[in-house]
Amino acid sequence: MLIIPAIDLQNGDAVRLYQGDYSQKTVYSSDPVAIALGFQNIGIKYLHLVDLDGAKDGNTANIDTIRKIREAVSIPIQLGGGIRNAETVAMYLNDIGIDRVILGTIAVKDPTFVQAMLAKHGAEKIVVGVDVRNGMVSTAGWREDSTVDYLQFIENLKNMGVKYIVATDIIKDGSLTSPNWEMYEQIKGINFVVSGGVSCEADILRAKNYYAVIVGKAYYEGRVDLEKCLKM
Repeated sequence: MLIIPAIDLQNGDAVRLYQGDYSQKTVYSSDPVAIALGFQNIGIKYLHLVDLDGAKDGNTANIDTIRKIREAVSIPIQLGGGIRNAETVAMYLNDIGIDRVILGTIAVKDPTFVQAMLAKHGAEKIVVGVDVRNGMVSTAGWREDSTVDYLQFIENLKNMGVKYIVATDIIKDGSLTSPNWEMYEQIKGINFVVSGGVSCEADILRAKNYYAVIVGKAYYEGRVDLEKCLKM
């Protein structure tokens, strides 16, 4: 099981939102590169980056910061937020050297795009973000709810060859109230990353039988000792 710390980027800063609400933001650092290096130095094996401006507006607003992080650390990075066309996928994977890109909104609105990216770049490079609110998939930086059931969506992804998903319960995200374990118990037959609500080291241990777990606010608020968790 991978422990993957998250660095959410907005205007070049490392921030965290509450339940995806852009009006409920906490800025933790103006130097995300230093945070990334700190994670690498304690033995973290994978990083999770989110371009929040990109997720909201479909652009690459934090590309300079993302490039600096990529240049500073040698560990693999997965990146999501605003990746909605083939040119952006290729730029992040080939030009900047991101290891995996996370497709979110576009995967709901145009599944054929996911198939095309899998065919072009391979299943090891393409992750799909399954952002869930009340059992339905959300899009556009969590501001829009679809009528797509999350389990049916995941089944569709499996059928097209997707190997990895990041599954987030939006209501849990940033809440420090523990992940939605009931939701995760329903997901079968695919490597998924537990995301949203991790509040303590016990939550990380509970996720040990899954592919990976993302840790965000719990780390920044001092509730989780990542170095200790790695040793456990």
